Amino acid sequence: MAVQPWGEQEFGAARPPVPGPPAMPYPAMPPTAPPQVVMPQVAMPQSAMRAATADRERTVDVLKAAFAEGRLSAAEYGERFEAASTAQTYGQLARLVADLPAGPMVAPQMTVAQAGPVMVPVPPTFLAPPPQRRTNAVAVTSLVLGLLCVPTGGLLGVPAVIAGHIGRRQAAERNEEGDGMAVTGIVFGWLSIAFWVTIMMTLAVFG
Repeated sequence: MAVQPWGEQEFGAARPPVPGPPAMPYPAMPPTAPPQVVMPQVAMPQSAMRAATADRERTVDVLKAAFAEGRLSAAEYGERFEAASTAQTYGQLARLVADLPAGPMVAPQMTVAQAGPVMVPVPPTFLAPPPQRRTNAVAVTSLVLGLLCVPTGGLLGVPAVIAGHIGRRQAAERNEEGDGMAVTGIVFGWLSIAFWVTIMMTLAVFG
């Protein structure tokens, strides 16, 4: 190996290693413990009161909703579910759901411009009464004739039937009341006609 006059080696020649500080081994990292779920402490006046089965079920429902919404991990949900199942007092149940919403989120309130005009209902006292339908006069006549068939011995049966059919037709065409009256007059009229027909047939047979 040729040595240059100024004490440097030729280009490409191997150089002796330069001594340095000894390498120190890195210390091993201690294993990290999994995070523990810390239940918030809630002070309630009835914390010492014993909880019922329905109270534990309501608490589990809140935990299920929080797990479905992503507020709790699977491990947190399992731990709180076990704690809720074995809880004995209201205080123990309250600590499990103290950091969770107990119901659906409240919808943001809209301004008057967003909500639009407010429709105020009119009190019933200031509303106009609904128009009443008129009663058909022919139907009333049929009812009167049908009722008079009893004291007159059925002599008004035919007029009651005729007036009843006319009254029903007029009430339907004019949108009037009185259909029931006309039907009653028709029934009494036909009964009276049947009564007289029976008498006449009896007289014809045995007369």
